[in-house]
Amino acid sequence: MRVFTPDEVAVGTESKYLGVLVAAKYARELNTLPSESMPLGEEKKLTTRALEALTSGQIEFRLVRKRLKDDT
Repeated sequence: MRVFTPDEVAVGTESKYLGVLVAAKYARELNTLPSESMPLGEEKKLTTRALEALTSGQIEFRLVRKRLKDDT
């Protein structure tokens, strides 16, 4: 098991919290893929693979602001 420090996670993102959220979202996306599409020999947990991808700069993301409801 690899240990990721908060500084490692925060390098490609604005903060360590945003980094963890992005990695969690990516891990959920990896979980939806069919098991046949996963490369052979990749026996790592999805969260580890997501954090590795985030810290190595393989994940591109953008923040989208939520629209406010109009009360009118």
